[in-house]
Amino acid sequence: MTAAVDFQQVSKHFGDVVAVDQIDLVIRDGEFFSMLGPSGSGKTTCLRMIAGFEEPTSGRVLLHGNDVSTLPPYDRDVNTVFQDYALFPHMTVTENVGYGLMVKKVPEPERRRRVKAALALVHLDAHGDRKPAQLSGGQRQRVALARALINRPSVLLLDEPLGALDLKLRQEMQIELKALQREVGVTFIYVTHDQEEALTMSDRLAVFNEGAVEQVGTPAEVYENPSNAFVAGFVGVSNVIAGTAALRLRGSADAFTVRPEKITLGQPADLVPSGWIAADGEVIEATYLGMYSRYRVDIGDTVLVVASQNLDVDHGAVGATVGTRVRLSWQEKSSRPLQTARTTTDTAGP
Repeated sequence: MTAAVDFQQVSKHFGDVVAVDQIDLVIRDGEFFSMLGPSGSGKTTCLRMIAGFEEPTSGRVLLHGNDVSTLPPYDRDVNTVFQDYALFPHMTVTENVGYGLMVKKVPEPERRRRVKAALALVHLDAHGDRKPAQLSGGQRQRVALARALINRPSVLLLDEPLGALDLKLRQEMQIELKALQREVGVTFIYVTHDQEEALTMSDRLAVFNEGAVEQVGTPAEVYENPSNAFVAGFVGVSNVIAGTAALRLRGSADAFTVRPEKITLGQPADLVPSGWIAADGEVIEATYLGMYSRYRVDIGDTVLVVASQNLDVDHGAVGATVGTRVRLSWQEKSSRPLQTARTTTDTAGP
Protein backbone atom coordinates (compact mmCIF):
# COMPACT_ATOMS: atom_id res chain seq x y z
CA MET A 1 0.00 0.00 0.00
CA THR A 2 1.38 3.43 -1.00
CA ALA A 3 1.94 5.77 1.94
CA ALA A 4 -0.04 9.01 1.97
CA VAL A 5 3.05 10.82 3.31
CA ASP A 6 6.61 9.55 3.58
CA PHE A 7 9.39 11.49 5.30
CA GLN A 8 12.79 10.18 4.23
CA GLN A 9 15.71 11.44 6.35
CA VAL A 10 14.10 14.89 6.47
CA SER A 11 15.86 17.76 8.27
CA LYS A 12 14.93 21.42 8.50
CA HIS A 13 17.32 24.11 9.73
CA PHE A 14 16.54 27.75 10.44
CA GLY A 15 20.01 29.25 10.58
CA ASP A 16 21.79 27.45 13.42
CA VAL A 17 18.53 26.05 14.81
CA VAL A 18 17.75 22.43 13.91
CA ALA A 19 13.94 22.31 13.93
CA VAL A 20 13.68 18.80 12.44
CA ASP A 21 16.53 16.31 12.62
CA GLN A 22 16.66 13.46 10.07
CA ILE A 23 13.12 12.20 10.49
CA ASP A 24 11.88 8.99 8.88
CA LEU A 25 8.12 8.71 9.16
CA VAL A 26 5.42 6.92 7.15
CA ILE A 27 1.77 8.01 7.36
CA ARG A 28 -0.66 5.54 5.86
CA ASP A 29 -3.36 6.34 3.36
CA GLY A 30 -6.76 6.92 4.98
CA GLU A 31 -5.66 7.09 8.61
CA PHE A 32 -6.12 9.74 11.27
CA PHE A 33 -2.53 10.45 12.26
CA SER A 34 -1.49 12.85 15.03
CA MET A 35 1.83 14.61 15.52
CA LEU A 36 2.06 15.11 19.27
CA GLY A 37 4.70 17.04 21.16
CA PRO A 38 5.52 20.16 23.17
CA SER A 39 6.06 23.58 21.58
CA GLY A 40 9.25 23.66 19.55
CA SER A 41 9.42 19.89 19.07
CA GLY A 42 9.24 20.05 15.25
CA LYS A 43 5.69 18.83 14.64
CA THR A 44 4.35 22.04 13.05
CA THR A 45 7.48 22.38 10.89
CA CYS A 46 6.80 18.86 9.57
CA LEU A 47 3.20 19.82 8.80
CA ARG A 48 4.38 22.92 6.95
CA MET A 49 6.78 20.82 4.88
CA ILE A 50 3.90 18.54 3.86
CA ALA A 51 1.83 21.61 2.92
CA GLY A 52 4.70 23.18 0.98
CA PHE A 53 5.07 26.26 3.19
CA GLU A 54 8.61 25.13 4.06
CA GLU A 55 11.20 23.18 2.08
CA PRO A 56 13.39 20.52 3.72
CA THR A 57 17.02 21.44 4.24
CA SER A 58 17.81 17.82 3.40
CA GLY A 59 15.88 14.62 2.75
CA ARG A 60 12.65 14.09 0.83
CA VAL A 61 8.92 14.46 1.46
CA LEU A 62 6.77 12.13 -0.65
CA LEU A 63 3.00 12.38 -1.21
CA HIS A 64 1.56 9.10 -2.47
CA GLY A 65 4.99 8.10 -3.74
CA ASN A 66 5.79 11.38 -5.50
CA ASP A 67 8.62 13.64 -4.31
CA VAL A 68 7.03 17.01 -3.55
CA SER A 69 9.91 18.45 -1.51
CA THR A 70 10.27 21.53 -3.73
CA LEU A 71 6.74 21.84 -5.11
CA PRO A 72 4.75 24.99 -4.19
CA PRO A 73 1.61 24.55 -2.06
CA TYR A 74 -0.81 25.01 -4.97
CA ASP A 75 0.71 22.02 -6.78
CA ARG A 76 0.10 19.64 -3.87
CA ASP A 77 -3.07 17.63 -3.33
CA VAL A 78 -3.41 18.80 0.29
CA ASN A 79 -5.41 21.40 2.21
CA THR A 80 -4.75 22.94 5.62
CA VAL A 81 -7.11 23.94 8.45
CA PHE A 82 -5.59 26.46 10.85
CA GLN A 83 -6.40 27.33 14.46
CA ASP A 84 -7.73 30.78 13.49
CA TYR A 85 -9.91 29.28 10.68
CA ALA A 86 -8.87 32.08 8.22
CA LEU A 87 -12.45 32.71 7.04
CA PHE A 88 -13.31 35.77 4.97
CA PRO A 89 -15.43 37.94 7.31
CA HIS A 90 -17.26 39.77 4.50
CA MET A 91 -18.40 36.53 2.82
CA THR A 92 -21.29 34.27 3.76
CA VAL A 93 -20.71 30.68 4.81
CA THR A 94 -21.70 29.52 1.31
CA GLU A 95 -19.27 31.96 -0.31
CA ASN A 96 -16.45 30.97 2.05
CA VAL A 97 -16.91 27.26 1.39
CA GLY A 98 -17.19 27.70 -2.36
CA TYR A 99 -14.33 30.18 -2.73
CA GLY A 100 -11.72 27.62 -3.78
CA LEU A 101 -14.02 26.20 -6.43
CA MET A 102 -14.71 29.69 -7.75
CA VAL A 103 -10.96 30.36 -8.06
CA LYS A 104 -10.64 27.10 -10.01
CA LYS A 105 -13.50 28.29 -12.26
CA VAL A 106 -15.73 25.33 -11.45
CA PRO A 107 -19.13 25.95 -13.16
CA GLU A 108 -21.73 27.49 -10.85
CA PRO A 109 -24.22 24.57 -10.89
CA GLU A 110 -21.45 22.14 -9.91
CA ARG A 111 -20.12 24.60 -7.34
CA ARG A 112 -23.55 25.03 -5.79
CA ARG A 113 -24.05 21.26 -5.59
CA ARG A 114 -20.68 20.63 -3.96
CA VAL A 115 -21.09 23.48 -1.46
CA LYS A 116 -24.48 22.12 -0.43
CA ALA A 117 -23.00 18.64 0.05
CA ALA A 118 -20.04 20.00 2.04
CA LEU A 119 -22.28 22.00 4.38
CA ALA A 120 -24.51 18.96 4.91
CA LEU A 121 -21.41 16.93 5.79
CA VAL A 122 -20.58 19.31 8.66
CA HIS A 123 -24.24 19.85 9.68
CA LEU A 124 -24.45 23.49 8.61
CA ASP A 125 -27.11 23.17 5.90
CA ALA A 126 -29.23 25.94 7.42
CA HIS A 127 -26.38 28.41 7.94
CA GLY A 128 -25.28 29.14 4.36
CA ASP A 129 -26.44 32.77 4.38
CA ARG A 130 -24.74 33.73 7.65
CA LYS A 131 -21.47 35.61 8.05
CA PRO A 132 -18.64 34.13 10.19
CA ALA A 133 -19.30 36.71 12.93
CA GLN A 134 -22.80 35.27 13.35
CA LEU A 135 -21.46 31.78 14.10
CA SER A 136 -20.14 30.14 17.24
CA GLY A 137 -16.54 28.97 17.46
CA GLY A 138 -17.53 25.39 16.75
CA GLN A 139 -19.58 26.43 13.73
CA ARG A 140 -16.69 28.49 12.32
CA GLN A 141 -14.49 25.42 12.74
CA ARG A 142 -16.98 23.38 10.71
CA VAL A 143 -17.01 26.00 7.96
CA ALA A 144 -13.22 25.84 7.75
CA LEU A 145 -13.40 22.04 7.50
CA ALA A 146 -16.06 22.18 4.77
CA ARG A 147 -13.98 24.69 2.80
CA ALA A 148 -10.91 22.43 3.05
CA LEU A 149 -12.75 19.23 2.16
CA ILE A 150 -14.71 20.63 -0.79
CA ASN A 151 -11.56 20.56 -2.93
CA ARG A 152 -11.34 16.81 -2.29
CA PRO A 153 -7.72 16.74 -1.12
CA SER A 154 -6.00 13.39 -0.64
CA VAL A 155 -4.51 14.69 2.63
CA LEU A 156 -6.03 17.18 5.10
CA LEU A 157 -3.62 18.95 7.45
CA LEU A 158 -4.96 20.30 10.75
CA ASP A 159 -2.73 22.65 12.77
CA GLU A 160 -4.13 22.68 16.34
CA PRO A 161 -7.59 23.58 14.96
CA LEU A 162 -9.41 23.18 18.30
CA GLY A 163 -7.04 25.29 20.38
CA ALA A 164 -9.33 28.34 20.48
CA LEU A 165 -12.38 26.40 21.71
CA ASP A 166 -13.48 25.93 25.32
CA LEU A 167 -12.97 22.52 26.93
CA LYS A 168 -16.49 21.12 26.47
CA LEU A 169 -16.75 22.21 22.84
CA ARG A 170 -13.23 20.95 22.14
CA GLN A 171 -14.16 17.51 23.46
CA GLU A 172 -17.32 17.46 21.32
CA MET A 173 -15.36 18.50 18.23
CA GLN A 174 -12.80 15.75 18.83
CA ILE A 175 -15.55 13.16 18.45
CA GLU A 176 -17.05 14.95 15.43
CA LEU A 177 -13.68 15.26 13.69
CA LYS A 178 -12.96 11.56 14.02
CA ALA A 179 -16.44 10.64 12.78
CA LEU A 180 -16.03 13.03 9.84
CA GLN A 181 -12.66 11.52 8.93
CA ARG A 182 -14.15 8.03 8.90
CA GLU A 183 -17.01 9.22 6.70
CA VAL A 184 -14.91 10.96 4.05
CA GLY A 185 -11.97 8.52 4.14
CA VAL A 186 -9.38 11.28 3.66
CA THR A 187 -6.00 11.05 5.40
CA PHE A 188 -6.06 13.49 8.34
CA ILE A 189 -2.73 14.68 9.79
CA TYR A 190 -3.35 16.48 13.06
CA VAL A 191 -0.83 18.57 15.00
CA THR A 192 -1.41 19.01 18.72
CA HIS A 193 0.37 19.41 22.04
CA ASP A 194 -2.66 17.97 23.86
CA GLN A 195 -2.11 14.28 24.58
CA GLU A 196 -5.82 13.70 25.33
CA GLU A 197 -6.73 14.93 21.84
CA ALA A 198 -4.15 12.65 20.26
CA LEU A 199 -5.28 9.63 22.27
CA THR A 200 -8.97 10.33 21.58
CA MET A 201 -8.84 10.74 17.81
CA SER A 202 -5.80 9.02 16.36
CA ASP A 203 -5.45 5.72 14.58
CA ARG A 204 -1.72 6.20 15.19
CA LEU A 205 0.42 9.00 16.55
CA ALA A 206 4.04 10.14 16.56
CA VAL A 207 5.54 11.67 19.69
CA PHE A 208 7.94 14.51 18.83
CA ASN A 209 10.72 15.89 21.00
CA GLU A 210 13.55 18.30 20.11
CA GLY A 211 13.14 17.83 16.36
CA ALA A 212 13.01 14.04 16.41
CA VAL A 213 10.37 11.34 16.64
CA GLU A 214 10.57 9.40 19.91
CA GLN A 215 7.90 6.78 19.20
CA VAL A 216 5.19 5.89 16.68
CA GLY A 217 2.23 3.62 17.38
CA THR A 218 -1.45 3.36 18.20
CA PRO A 219 -2.66 5.37 21.20
CA ALA A 220 -2.87 2.24 23.35
CA GLU A 221 0.62 1.07 22.35
CA VAL A 222 2.26 4.42 23.03
CA TYR A 223 0.41 4.87 26.33
CA GLU A 224 0.85 1.33 27.62
CA ASN A 225 4.37 0.75 26.29
CA PRO A 226 6.25 4.07 26.23
CA SER A 227 9.67 3.67 24.65
CA ASN A 228 11.48 6.02 27.04
CA ALA A 229 11.04 8.40 29.96
CA PHE A 230 10.07 11.35 27.77
CA VAL A 231 7.17 9.49 26.16
CA ALA A 232 6.08 8.07 29.51
CA GLY A 233 5.96 11.54 31.04
CA PHE A 234 4.48 13.43 28.10
CA VAL A 235 1.73 11.00 27.06
CA GLY A 236 -0.29 10.98 30.26
CA VAL A 237 1.18 10.81 33.75
CA SER A 238 3.63 8.08 34.66
CA ASN A 239 5.96 7.05 37.46
CA VAL A 240 9.50 6.58 36.17
CA ILE A 241 11.48 4.46 38.63
CA ALA A 242 15.23 3.85 38.39
CA GLY A 243 18.35 3.29 40.47
CA THR A 244 18.00 2.12 44.08
CA ALA A 245 14.19 2.25 44.01
CA ALA A 246 14.07 0.03 40.91
CA LEU A 247 16.64 -2.33 42.42
CA ARG A 248 14.61 -2.71 45.62
CA LEU A 249 11.28 -3.19 43.86
CA ARG A 250 12.28 -5.37 40.91
CA GLY A 251 15.80 -6.61 41.66
CA SER A 252 17.34 -4.53 38.85
CA ALA A 253 18.45 -0.91 38.67
CA ASP A 254 17.16 -0.64 35.09
CA ALA A 255 14.55 2.09 34.69
CA PHE A 256 10.90 1.17 34.36
CA THR A 257 7.57 2.97 34.41
CA VAL A 258 4.17 2.25 35.94
CA ARG A 259 1.04 4.28 35.31
CA PRO A 260 -0.76 5.79 38.36
CA GLU A 261 -4.04 4.01 37.57
CA LYS A 262 -2.30 0.61 37.60
CA ILE A 263 -1.37 1.02 41.29
CA THR A 264 -3.74 -0.21 44.03
CA LEU A 265 -3.91 1.80 47.24
CA GLY A 266 -4.42 -0.47 50.26
CA GLN A 267 -3.81 -0.99 53.96
CA PRO A 268 -0.28 -1.73 55.27
CA ALA A 269 -1.31 -5.25 56.32
CA ASP A 270 -2.86 -6.17 52.95
CA LEU A 271 -1.52 -9.37 51.43
CA VAL A 272 -0.16 -9.05 47.88
CA PRO A 273 -0.81 -11.86 45.37
CA SER A 274 1.97 -13.67 43.58
CA GLY A 275 3.17 -11.76 40.52
CA TRP A 276 2.55 -8.40 42.16
CA ILE A 277 5.00 -5.74 43.41
CA ALA A 278 4.39 -4.06 46.78
CA ALA A 279 5.76 -0.96 48.47
CA ASP A 280 4.78 0.61 51.80
CA GLY A 281 4.76 4.37 52.18
CA GLU A 282 3.14 7.52 53.53
CA VAL A 283 0.60 9.73 51.75
CA ILE A 284 2.13 13.20 51.38
CA GLU A 285 -0.56 14.68 49.13
CA ALA A 286 -4.21 13.80 48.46
CA THR A 287 -6.29 15.59 45.84
CA TYR A 288 -9.97 15.00 45.07
CA LEU A 289 -10.62 15.21 41.28
CA GLY A 290 -14.21 14.05 40.93
CA MET A 291 -14.15 10.63 39.28
CA TYR A 292 -10.88 9.79 41.00
CA SER A 293 -8.45 11.01 43.64
CA ARG A 294 -4.74 11.52 43.05
CA TYR A 295 -2.19 10.69 45.72
CA ARG A 296 1.53 11.23 46.10
CA VAL A 297 3.05 8.53 48.27
CA ASP A 298 6.59 8.61 49.66
CA ILE A 299 7.94 5.04 49.67
CA GLY A 300 11.37 6.04 51.04
CA ASP A 301 13.62 6.22 48.00
CA THR A 302 11.11 7.79 45.61
CA VAL A 303 7.61 9.29 45.47
CA LEU A 304 4.90 7.55 43.44
CA VAL A 305 1.72 9.08 42.01
CA VAL A 306 -1.40 6.94 42.43
CA ALA A 307 -4.81 7.45 40.79
CA SER A 308 -7.70 5.76 42.59
CA GLN A 309 -11.34 5.78 41.48
CA ASN A 310 -13.75 7.28 43.98
CA LEU A 311 -16.05 4.26 44.05
CA ASP A 312 -16.76 4.38 47.79
CA VAL A 313 -15.92 8.00 48.57
CA ASP A 314 -18.72 10.47 49.39
CA HIS A 315 -19.05 14.24 49.09
CA GLY A 316 -15.58 15.25 48.00
CA ALA A 317 -13.60 13.27 50.57
CA VAL A 318 -10.53 11.28 49.62
CA GLY A 319 -9.92 7.63 50.44
CA ALA A 320 -6.66 8.27 52.27
CA THR A 321 -5.57 11.45 54.01
CA VAL A 322 -2.14 13.04 54.27
CA GLY A 323 0.02 11.20 56.80
CA THR A 324 -1.74 7.85 56.34
CA ARG A 325 0.47 4.77 55.99
CA VAL A 326 -0.55 2.72 52.95
CA ARG A 327 0.57 -0.26 50.91
CA LEU A 328 0.90 0.22 47.17
CA SER A 329 0.75 -2.77 44.85
CA TRP A 330 0.64 -3.45 41.15
CA GLN A 331 1.01 -6.37 38.79
CA GLU A 332 4.55 -7.08 37.66
CA LYS A 333 3.37 -6.90 34.02
CA SER A 334 2.34 -3.27 34.59
CA SER A 335 6.02 -2.38 35.08
CA ARG A 336 7.19 -1.34 31.62
CA PRO A 337 10.95 -1.23 30.91
CA LEU A 338 12.30 2.00 29.43
CA GLN A 339 14.95 2.35 26.78
CA THR A 340 17.67 4.88 27.45
CA ALA A 341 18.30 5.67 23.77
CA ARG A 342 15.89 7.44 21.45
CA THR A 343 13.82 5.11 19.29
CA THR A 344 11.57 5.64 16.31
CA THR A 345 10.17 2.13 16.41
CA ASP A 346 6.69 1.86 14.94
CA THR A 347 5.04 -0.54 17.39
CA ALA A 348 2.05 -0.93 15.10
CA GLY A 349 4.11 -2.62 12.38
CA PRO A 350 4.35 -1.72 8.70
